[in-house]
Amino acid sequence: MSDNESRQHEQVVIIGSGPAGWTAAIYAARAELDPFVVEGGISRTMIPGGQLMFTTEVENYPGFREGVDGQTLMMEMKEQALRFGTRVLTEDVVEIDPGQRPFRLVTTSGQEILAETVILATGANAKWLGLPNEQRLAQSGGGVSACAVCDGALPHFRDQVLAVVGGGDTAMEDALYLTKFARQVVVIHRRDELRASAIMADRAMENEKIYFAWNTVVTEVHGDDVITGLRLRDTLTGEERDLEVGGLFVAIGHSPNTDFLRGVVTLKPNGYVETPIPWRTQTSVPGIFAAGDVMDDYYRQAVTAAGTGCMAALDAERWLAHGGSEAEHTAEVQEEAAVGG
Repeated sequence: MSDNESRQHEQVVIIGSGPAGWTAAIYAARAELDPFVVEGGISRTMIPGGQLMFTTEVENYPGFREGVDGQTLMMEMKEQALRFGTRVLTEDVVEIDPGQRPFRLVTTSGQEILAETVILATGANAKWLGLPNEQRLAQSGGGVSACAVCDGALPHFRDQVLAVVGGGDTAMEDALYLTKFARQVVVIHRRDELRASAIMADRAMENEKIYFAWNTVVTEVHGDDVITGLRLRDTLTGEERDLEVGGLFVAIGHSPNTDFLRGVVTLKPNGYVETPIPWRTQTSVPGIFAAGDVMDDYYRQAVTAAGTGCMAALDAERWLAHGGSEAEHTAEVQEEAAVGG
């Protein structure tokens, strides 16, 4: 028996288990591709279920009129994938050899897996302030969030004074979005000028509901069950003060889970996986596809992640149908793109 024959050999390996990963698994399983999901390990940033495991209520995912708990949504997706025969390993992938066909993957425990196709769905983690009470209130639904579009319309944020931390376009977009629901939005920025584009900065500064706390950082989050306020420090004078708020939205960026992909596939300057053909999930390496927040640095929503998970599974299925031929698959992709599908 050869070395390759002695190792686990899969048609489709999906790395990650958020909305993108489980949707890809559902589609691949129904296509009888017998997908194998490496869902992530507890010890690293890519946890099983992804970032929705920290979301207490999801109100903008289609099909749930009254909303759905984030953990419940992910467990339902997982059970749906398992129903069609998806197999799961609760570990991380730490290495991918893109030069070997089939691809060679190595997991945390040292297990080696051979894969004809790989779908990267490892997601991205929001950057936090790193304050002791911040994560506790974020995970319990106590009024701390890293996604204004996801959570800003929830009833307990309406008519409140809400704080947004950050100075980039995302922070301005979040602040403007929150003005639809909040009594006032306080943008807390550690500098005296924004990093946001001029048009976004102008829109935010022209909005009478938005107040700017310049040269200011958050040093403490107050509240037991729910947030009640913030301790702020002036970066120039060192003076501290308290600000009563009914919600805190941290908008200082995201970190894609791509450290193990450096040198494997082409990454954008910001670390996200590059998919060079518009409306396709193929990466720079034929046979490796990407879906969800690991390749989406713009929308970062559960529903868009699920959509790209579907696309990646269909792309992988077509790749396998061509026998893994880069030339045939690329020709088909280019032909379809030329005629609009």
